[in-house]
Amino acid sequence: MQIHVVNRGETLWQIAQNYNVSMNQIIRANGLDNPNMLVVGQALVIPNPYQEYVVQPGDALWAIARRYGTTIQAIVEANQLQDANAITVGQVLTIPVQLYTIKPGDTLWKIANQYGTTVEAIVEANQIQNPGMLLVGQVITIPESPKPVMDVNAYTTITGEEGAQIVSSLGQYFTYLSPFSYGFTEDGSISTLNDEPLITAARRNNVAPLLVLTNFVGGKFGSDKAATLLRNPELQDTVITNVLKVMREKGYTGLNIDFEYVYPEDRENYNNFLRNVVARLHPEGYSVSTAIAPKIKEDQVGLLYEAHDYAAHGEIVDFVVIMTYEWGWAGGRPWAIAPINEVRRVLDYAVTKIPRNKIMMGAPLYGRDWKIPWVSGTFARTVSPKQAVQIAAKYGVSIQYDEKYQSPFFRYVNEAGQEREVWFEDARSMEVKYNTAIEYGLRGISYWVLGLPFPQNWPVLTENITVNKL
Repeated sequence: MQIHVVNRGETLWQIAQNYNVSMNQIIRANGLDNPNMLVVGQALVIPNPYQEYVVQPGDALWAIARRYGTTIQAIVEANQLQDANAITVGQVLTIPVQLYTIKPGDTLWKIANQYGTTVEAIVEANQIQNPGMLLVGQVITIPESPKPVMDVNAYTTITGEEGAQIVSSLGQYFTYLSPFSYGFTEDGSISTLNDEPLITAARRNNVAPLLVLTNFVGGKFGSDKAATLLRNPELQDTVITNVLKVMREKGYTGLNIDFEYVYPEDRENYNNFLRNVVARLHPEGYSVSTAIAPKIKEDQVGLLYEAHDYAAHGEIVDFVVIMTYEWGWAGGRPWAIAPINEVRRVLDYAVTKIPRNKIMMGAPLYGRDWKIPWVSGTFARTVSPKQAVQIAAKYGVSIQYDEKYQSPFFRYVNEAGQEREVWFEDARSMEVKYNTAIEYGLRGISYWVLGLPFPQNWPVLTENITVNKL
């Protein structure tokens, strides 16, 4: 896979020709609704020049995979197939293997270097008996380089059948699914959530569902709500008992606790609550994780940060989701949602307190559109990455890319003459995030939030990471 940034005057046909791939492959990888409308500065995922195969009568996916020296799962992922047994005659499949035709002067060493693999891997993939004897015109398979195996979590606020459809279409990319969210009352009872369709869809895709427990009330996180629970051991026991009941009944595999804006004086109370939860859940085989604020130092001031004890969470729970997003928040000034320089500052501190194999780095699947000049008290609207590109196309503006923040952005003037500024994510910014998680040796990535179209994220993910399935 490569990423191409559209230049002025380019057409999709020209881009496809330059990379020796079909236009349809680029359209599918990027979810392009109108392939004739490209935006200067737009990032396009260019799939590897894989083979395409037209399904014939009597074909089965296992036979096609064997013919091309690949796996059923690789073909399923490359084509986003919902059912490996439901291919139809005439269907065009992308076969995720690269084929290379031997030219005069070629050696396996030269070919391996060209494609970033090894001689041994090529020999094994092609069952070559004599690596020193290559025939001009011989076609060989180029194996993909190994990728790190990492966990991927996805939060979703869309429940019911609509949410289940999203999980069914994207579940191959997740280790965990975290429906947002369950709350609790002062008597210890647990709120309800229409999550059964989500859990069913998750299970079908070998995704582990996590019950999310929050202090969310009235559309925001409640400090008093958290204090009520964290200062009352008896209430904690009741809440944990009721959470366990829901987890058993619905088939959850773990608990993710997202308590935000906790009073600083409840810091140790929160730690003790986590210890109580782990003591109750671990014997029954459930995992326990937390979502924590993006801190850059231990004594960072602010209600969002002070009660989140990085070292304690790293010791007590199985893993933590660090919410490395929302620098460009809806009520603040226009800015990148997850500027990579700020994300790295958080990670630099986090790895000194939390084992790297317990850290899930947060990644946003959305952007924001601000009115400018920005005025305090005004709020940006949330847009999907796909919608952001459509806005740029509609108003005929170019997309720019901030190298410091590693984030795309642009400005436009709407029909009312109002200037606006958009920051969002694209293939480039997400690849940087995946590479950062790999560089820091983290457990994985956690998305906020499903439901906003971002087609090109998924091929970028699978190009860089092998998703762990439990």
